[in-house]
Amino acid sequence: MNVFETAKILVPKNVDMEKWAVIACDQFTSQPEYWERVEEKVGEAPSTLKLIFPEAKLGEESSELVSDIRNTMEAYMNEQVFEEHPDAFIYVERTLLDGTIRKGIVGAINLEEYDYSPHSQSAIRATEKTVVERIPPRKIIRENAMLELPHILLFSDDEKDIMCGYLESVKEELPLLYSFDLMEEGGHIEGRLVSGEKVTTFLEKLEAYLDFIQYKYANSKKTPMMFAVADGNHSLATAKACFEDIRLKNPGKDFKDHPARFALVEMVNIHDEAQKFEPIHRIVKNVDVNALLGALILD
Repeated sequence: MNVFETAKILVPKNVDMEKWAVIACDQFTSQPEYWERVEEKVGEAPSTLKLIFPEAKLGEESSELVSDIRNTMEAYMNEQVFEEHPDAFIYVERTLLDGTIRKGIVGAINLEEYDYSPHSQSAIRATEKTVVERIPPRKIIRENAMLELPHILLFSDDEKDIMCGYLESVKEELPLLYSFDLMEEGGHIEGRLVSGEKVTTFLEKLEAYLDFIQYKYANSKKTPMMFAVADGNHSLATAKACFEDIRLKNPGKDFKDHPARFALVEMVNIHDEAQKFEPIHRIVKNVDVNALLGALILD
């Protein structure tokens, strides 16, 4: 099953990486002062800040900002800001502020194996309801972009730590691509190149994981879910929508190797000790309290 594959990954060279890396575009949407601090820190330096559309800026002159993003992407490509790593994965270790390390693997997923509909039986599924109205604004940014800078996290149910465990065991053999502190108390991040024979071995581990999931849920009446979208579901849904648009406009074309068929993600293990799950608290206003409490009581 071709679900998670290598990708052509671009890593910036000769840049200040702390200024290059910024948080996902859908964070701090109600705190514009955060993004103002980031803009001040980045200044004129090359940065992903100039390649994304922070959602805190929604409502501003979006067409001008989208145009600036596309022009900056083209400029970075022409100025050879990146070093290209074809047919590769990146093994990532993110050190959080409490000292725990979250391990992940950056690669590409096959969008034909992803379906966000509520009753999906695909290998990759959403973990939240996809609000289709959120897709069109994101399509405007993605559909003609030269580069992909996603914040998509994919959960594996790898309780035996087959995949990340292997890469962690050989990490000293993997070339170090970057290691730096993230701005705004984001912790530390390190990325190592997985290529050549290490890719072959990792893909064997991936197949072992897929076989394990089939075995684990063999008695289930439903098709086993291989991966769940942990974050960035609407970004992934947008990638899927863009691919479907291209396919509709080109009937009969072979899309086996078309770049739009894939989306870049970071796969993380739901069993990783760095994964912490906490309740989300909501404020409910203007309701009949007794009626609400009654509706929440389970039979």
